[in-house]
Amino acid sequence: MELVLLQRIEKLGQMGDVVHVKDGYARNYLLPQGKALRATKANLARFETERAQLEARNLELRKEAEAVSEKLDDQSFMIIRSASDAGSLYGSVTARDIAEIATEGGFTVARGQIALDRPVKELGLHTVRVILHPEVAATVTVNVARSEEEARLQASGRSIQDVRSEEEAEADFEIAELFDDMGAAAATELEGVEGEPGDVEGESTLVEEETPKSE
Repeated sequence: MELVLLQRIEKLGQMGDVVHVKDGYARNYLLPQGKALRATKANLARFETERAQLEARNLELRKEAEAVSEKLDDQSFMIIRSASDAGSLYGSVTARDIAEIATEGGFTVARGQIALDRPVKELGLHTVRVILHPEVAATVTVNVARSEEEARLQASGRSIQDVRSEEEAEADFEIAELFDDMGAAAATELEGVEGEPGDVEGESTLVEEETPKSE
């Protein structure tokens, strides 16, 4: 189906471009959302008549989006979910979840503005684009964790697994040190025993009795 775009569509074209798209994409998305018109002579003439108005409106919306983007860009949002020890979520984090948590954080974001190819199914930090306008996008970080503590660790570049590994390594080191100390103490005790009088070969601990002198 041939359409004339009423706004910029990523990977498709700019406002005023006449493009050819699949019928389903046109009927289910572009036409009902007012992003395009069928490229008939009447609609093309209508577009040219309204072009200046459409461009002015687009500029206004873009400025508003840029103002929001300055505040939203690089923001981090925490989402708590249950997960296995391997980090796989029992469920998933969807575009709706991200939009809701961003809105709770003070930003008005719709589900359709979240550019998420597939639901998030793993713990960790996930970079997500938020389309605020056809020409403006912000990038946010979604911190998916099992607890606030784990989220803080992930934000610092660590994980629960890292902490556990460090604790296990520290425990192993302390055990090794304990055995080293015990070995050193045993060696010191042994040296003390070997150095006691009477243990040296050829040395007598007996004291000869004094023989009385004859008068």
